[in-house]
Amino acid sequence: MSAGGKGQGQFTLPARLLHWVMAVMIVAMLFIGVAMVASLASYHRLVSIHKLLGIAILALVVVRFVVRLRGPLPPFLATMSATEQRIASWSEYTLYALMFVLPLVGWAMLSTARYPIVLWGSWHLPPILPHSLWGYAVLRRVHAILAYFLFAMFVAHLSAVLFHTLVKRDGLLRRMLPWRA
Repeated sequence: MSAGGKGQGQFTLPARLLHWVMAVMIVAMLFIGVAMVASLASYHRLVSIHKLLGIAILALVVVRFVVRLRGPLPPFLATMSATEQRIASWSEYTLYALMFVLPLVGWAMLSTARYPIVLWGSWHLPPILPHSLWGYAVLRRVHAILAYFLFAMFVAHLSAVLFHTLVKRDGLLRRMLPWRA
C-alpha cells in the first residue's frame, strides 16, 4: 500500500491510453446495443458497427492485459482501506473478464445464427460455433445479461472514481489521465 499523498504514481502511458480508448468504445457499444433493440429502422447498420467495435474491443483487451502484466502498477492510494483495495482488484479483474467474454459470446451468438462478421470488404471472421437456433437463443440471452452486468460494473467504476475525485479528493483520477499529471 502506498504511504504517499495525493495522486501518487500514474499508470503507464500505454495503459492510460488504452483505458480511455476502450472506455469510449465500451460506452459507444452500450448505447449502440440499446439503440439496436429500440430501433428496427437502423438495426442492420447498428449491428455492423456493434460487431466491428466488439472485435476491436476483444483485440484491445488482450493488448491491454499484456500491457497491464508487463508494466508496473502504481501502489494503491493511502486513502484506500484494505476492503476498498480488495474491491478495486476484484472489479478490475471482473471488468477485464467482461471485456474479453462479452465479445466472444457475441461472436459465438452470430456464428450460431450464420450471421457473418465482416471486418473489411471480403474479410470475414470465421464462425466459432456451428449453426444452431437454440444456441443462438441461449447466447443472445447470455450476451444481454453480460451487457447489463458490464453496464452495472461501468457505473460502479465511475461512481468510485467520482467518490475519490469529488469527496475524498485523493487524486485517484489523475493516475489514469491520458496526459502527465
